[in-house]
Amino acid sequence: MNFIRKILFPIVPIYFLVTWLRNKMYDLGIKKSVSYDFPVIAVGNLSVGGTGKSPMVEYLIRSLKDKVQLATLSRGYKRETKGFQVVNTSSKAIEVGDEPLQFKTKFNEVIVAVDADRRNGIASLRSLNPQPEVIILDDAYQHRKVKAGFYILLTTYNDLYCNDIVLPTGNLRESRKGANRANIVIVTKCPKDISSEEKIAIGKRLKLANNQTLFFSFIDYRSDIMNADEVMHIESLKEKTFTLITGIANPKPLVDYYTSLGLKFDHIAFPDHHNFTDKELDDLKTKEFIITTEKDYVRLMSHLPKQILWYQPIQAQFIENHEVFDKMIFSYIKKRDLN
Repeated sequence: MNFIRKILFPIVPIYFLVTWLRNKMYDLGIKKSVSYDFPVIAVGNLSVGGTGKSPMVEYLIRSLKDKVQLATLSRGYKRETKGFQVVNTSSKAIEVGDEPLQFKTKFNEVIVAVDADRRNGIASLRSLNPQPEVIILDDAYQHRKVKAGFYILLTTYNDLYCNDIVLPTGNLRESRKGANRANIVIVTKCPKDISSEEKIAIGKRLKLANNQTLFFSFIDYRSDIMNADEVMHIESLKEKTFTLITGIANPKPLVDYYTSLGLKFDHIAFPDHHNFTDKELDDLKTKEFIITTEKDYVRLMSHLPKQILWYQPIQAQFIENHEVFDKMIFSYIKKRDLN
């Protein structure tokens, strides 16, 4: 933790108390949550920063899109619009947010919408024709005004929530006890070769309840890079020097991956969800070959020549037991549909 976070430590008990009281009021029914008679799945985390929510939402989309009428609802972080909005492939990231536009670009057949008011967003989605049968809430773990039927909590391998404290000194948005609301906890961004002994040790540290299930996942970097029209095998990059542009919470895994491949590149890191200025875009236009993340690509694709701009596709993959995870999701949907 940096110096400023250290000196803000006296605020930690205040933040803890405020978030604890808020959650307690919802738990006791003093503050009201709206629940639904159709399947609503929330994906989120306890901490700020990147825990792999987008890849996990995309995993759910791939699993469900051919079986149910599916919709995703995000707040549209850093967009310059307000209220409910359905995302189209012609939308701009500045209008709807980068992650929702990424979902729509990759899964055009899925309804993608944004609304900071999740109650209004869900109601607006259900008024559409066709009406979504299942709604995935992206980054809605702390949105207690809505009570999802199923909660998936993510925590990263290198920054487990059980080792952290609340803001502003730590990274937690709420107390670690908030994990009790989760049906499933997934440790994301694990090494592919994580041992059984380490998984057991992590499970003990997380101290999950008997009704909670623990999974482990990793980020799978595809062997191809892509742009609007083409696909290129990553091996071909060994013949050139390129510029890596990242505007994500933690670019280190991607940087380490490219370094392990022996690639030569200059890395320019921007803050998470960065809205590029005109000057920054002009500077990027002078680069010969740029690779960026999928999230950054949807922000940059309307500003840079497509022949110089490429992105690195990724997917969330389970270390093991993905069939168990899928079965739990489908069982919840089937049970809720029968009620």
